[in-house]
Amino acid sequence: MSSTNNTSHFASFAAYTPPPDDPSYVASTSRNTSRAWFPSQQQPTSYQSGGIPTFNTSQAGGLGAVEDAEAEAATSMWETRHGFRVDLLSAFAYILGPISALTLLIVETHNDFVRFHAYQSALLTTPLVILRILASLLQFPPFLRTLLTLLLVIPSLYMAWQAYVDATRNGLVRFQIPFIGPLAERWVYEE
Repeated sequence: MSSTNNTSHFASFAAYTPPPDDPSYVASTSRNTSRAWFPSQQQPTSYQSGGIPTFNTSQAGGLGAVEDAEAEAATSMWETRHGFRVDLLSAFAYILGPISALTLLIVETHNDFVRFHAYQSALLTTPLVILRILASLLQFPPFLRTLLTLLLVIPSLYMAWQAYVDATRNGLVRFQIPFIGPLAERWVYEE
């Protein structure tokens, strides 16, 4: 019995495709989901994409489990609830004083760096805003009201700049104001 068609009954092999965790493959096939403010990984992530093979690594514990957990924690430090940039959110905490601090404390529930700066902003600017409002209500001289306004605006702008710089250049180092910073740090830790 001879067959009239020329199809082969042997297995055909598909063309080589790189593994799904290969960074060049992921970047070329999917839309650009990487964020520029995330720390970049210089080493390949798996054996298939050129990394060094490791054995006995698991999330439950084993060789390499601590390193895996530290790498995961380092990545999650840069993530926010809605995907906004950490440096801009932490600076925004100081821009509108208690309003922006309260907004971030309500909206941002994932990132401790942003929450720390929101608490610190609330503790710094709320008493200054209350003092400035009282100065207006009690009819302080215009010179003192201007001085109190500058006492509110200058530290807020400096802390916004410091939070932005700490997130972009210093790797999420928390700049703490004396007395206020440790209290904000403790509140974040106790959440």
